[in-house]
Amino acid sequence: MSDNLPPCPECAGVYTYEMGALLVCPECGHEWTPVSAETEAGDSGVRVIKDAVGNVLADGDTVTVVKALKVKGSPSGIKAGTKVRNIRLIEDGVDGHDIDCKIDGFGAMQLKSSVVKKA
Repeated sequence: MSDNLPPCPECAGVYTYEMGALLVCPECGHEWTPVSAETEAGDSGVRVIKDAVGNVLADGDTVTVVKALKVKGSPSGIKAGTKVRNIRLIEDGVDGHDIDCKIDGFGAMQLKSSVVKKA
């Protein structure tokens, strides 16, 4: 057992151990990744969301869709190159969707950051 493992973020137990890529607390059963523990202990503690090419996104940014997206109920979908203005980043989106926005002609919807590029 290594002495440099961090204590459990849930119960502050000191008997944490590694199990593959996870850290595990045997006292409360909490499992976490070492990267998430560093993020929680970091200066900002804010989750960083990046676009398809690695640019950091922020609320209010304008992005461009990089690939054609199918939209249920629409015959054409969203074409690659469509600009989306004034995005809002969300923490707990459905199925990995982390951008909340309005797209002209489609209305309000959520997008994945992996299909957009900062404009």
